[in-house]
Amino acid sequence: MVMSNSTLWPIRYKPLPDELLSSWLVRLAHGHGLKVQTLCNLTFGAQRQIWNRDIDRLAQPWLRNELSVRTGASAASIFHTTLQSYEGILYRRFRTAGALPWILVQQMYHRKRNGHGLQFCPTCLAEDSVPYFRKHWRIALVTVCVKHHTMLLDRCPGCGTAIAIHRVDMTKADMGVPPDLCFCHSCELDLRFAQATLPDAYDAQSTATMYGLSKALSSVGSPNNAISLDNLSVLHQLTRTMTSRYKHVQLRRFVLERLGVRDIYLSEGYMSLEMRPIEQRHHLLQLSSWLFADLEARLSEAWHAGMIRYNVLLKDFPNAPDGYRNIIKNFANWRSRSLNLRIQVN
Repeated sequence: MVMSNSTLWPIRYKPLPDELLSSWLVRLAHGHGLKVQTLCNLTFGAQRQIWNRDIDRLAQPWLRNELSVRTGASAASIFHTTLQSYEGILYRRFRTAGALPWILVQQMYHRKRNGHGLQFCPTCLAEDSVPYFRKHWRIALVTVCVKHHTMLLDRCPGCGTAIAIHRVDMTKADMGVPPDLCFCHSCELDLRFAQATLPDAYDAQSTATMYGLSKALSSVGSPNNAISLDNLSVLHQLTRTMTSRYKHVQLRRFVLERLGVRDIYLSEGYMSLEMRPIEQRHHLLQLSSWLFADLEARLSEAWHAGMIRYNVLLKDFPNAPDGYRNIIKNFANWRSRSLNLRIQVN
């Protein structure tokens, strides 16, 4: 098919509810009977490489504007397909480089995705009349499908490859019948038939907290009114502290013992939450959510038990909310803890 130079494309799908920009763009290409790279070259020029970056995060204004002109979709609806739309919701300020709190990392290498930064629910894909990938599937906090209450998957269960929907048509010589987005680009497994499993639940309250946050983030439109950025930043800090490499930090062991839960294998070395496999994230988030549910009392208990130190709780947390700082300042006097420990021993 030859693309017209006219303003509007013949096929002008609009973004589906909570659809990712990458998912929408692939659907538009296939709707025209074109490979996604062909459509991008014809529209944006071969000199502009679209897929060697995380376009869901780094969709520049020229790209969004061109898509608006070509499809008739509003600028606002296109912006909300991007991860930039989470500014002020998941993180305070968007930046093009470096880590963004809660945004899963794709670990780009040319057009490949070495990081497992796109999750999916097989049952959602199976129920879709048109399979597509949701924006909230890029959030590290979201590990369970809020509709089906099953674990999301962060890789192809057949070959273990990261999901890369823009590569699904690369091996197709004939685009007469474009492939759906729900196939693995590497082994061609139909992701709709992947086994959906029930999540582990350590504590009813922490499970409810995680579910409530995930549901708010998966809702259509802005979840600003349902989510506190301050609370999310504290939860993120607790999750990071759970994996501290300092020998004197035993916060994770404290929570595990209080919940009566066994630890799982965690990848060695420093690794941010946003780079961890989904099983590890689900585990750490449950522990942190339990701690957060009664933060002052449970942190105080951990501090008095010698499982955590004052300086660690504020480490690399320059914009800590005042409420959190007010709790932590009670742990500044290490002498009172030493006295308390001697009293308990005697």
